[in-house]
Amino acid sequence: MKTALVLSAGGMFGAYQAGVWSVLADVFEPDLIVGASIGSINGWAIAGGCPPAQLVERWLDMECAASYRWHLPFRGGVLDSRALAVKIEEVYSAYRRRIDYAVTVTESRSLRPRIFRNDEITPAVLRASTAIPIVFDQVRIGRRLYCDGGLLNALPLWAAAELGAERIVAVNSMIRLPGWLPNLFVDAMRWISPFRAPAKISAEVLLISPEKALGDGLEMLYWDRSRAQRLIEMGRAAARDVLPALETKNHFHSTMF
Repeated sequence: MKTALVLSAGGMFGAYQAGVWSVLADVFEPDLIVGASIGSINGWAIAGGCPPAQLVERWLDMECAASYRWHLPFRGGVLDSRALAVKIEEVYSAYRRRIDYAVTVTESRSLRPRIFRNDEITPAVLRASTAIPIVFDQVRIGRRLYCDGGLLNALPLWAAAELGAERIVAVNSMIRLPGWLPNLFVDAMRWISPFRAPAKISAEVLLISPEKALGDGLEMLYWDRSRAQRLIEMGRAAARDVLPALETKNHFHSTMF
């Protein structure tokens, strides 16, 4: 059966995903990886054979996201994301894809998702998948502008199913943020968009996720080393809890989405 690793959006909460993978890597070899937003960066590294310990170290060295300058004049994003773009280029150049890999992005004008796969993926695609609307500049690919791949659906299970996955290990670090303000824009965009993720998919899904949000909107946006370390440990603990289900293989916890 075709198995997939699906990594969600979540900004700096992506450290949680690194913690999860540091445990799963010894027992799980996916045939396909699908990432959205920060999950696209983690996913590219994993698909390129990044050792789990190295991925963790990358998350403990993210000074480029500890602070941002205001982006003046405003051209679609209020914060200057050039330092993040350099980091994404670095990750892209450090690894070469070894397995089937896909990224979701959002077409800005139509508010429809698009899947980029394998050789279609460039640094611009990875930047686009992490381009939070209003916060960071959108990214032009060809003649179209694209933005964050998790805008319409934070955990792209639908994309993995569309690409043939029959079993999915999904790591969701993007639980709904506390308070109404951080969610207002996303809720509006999802209401306007003609896209609706399928209510159910036929694949078996093993979901790894915290019980509540990993932080607030500012903590999602800004990196802090001590917080990253805490999230990594939380991810490790969550992954250890599901190891029995993974190791038995034929006893996936089946969840219909």
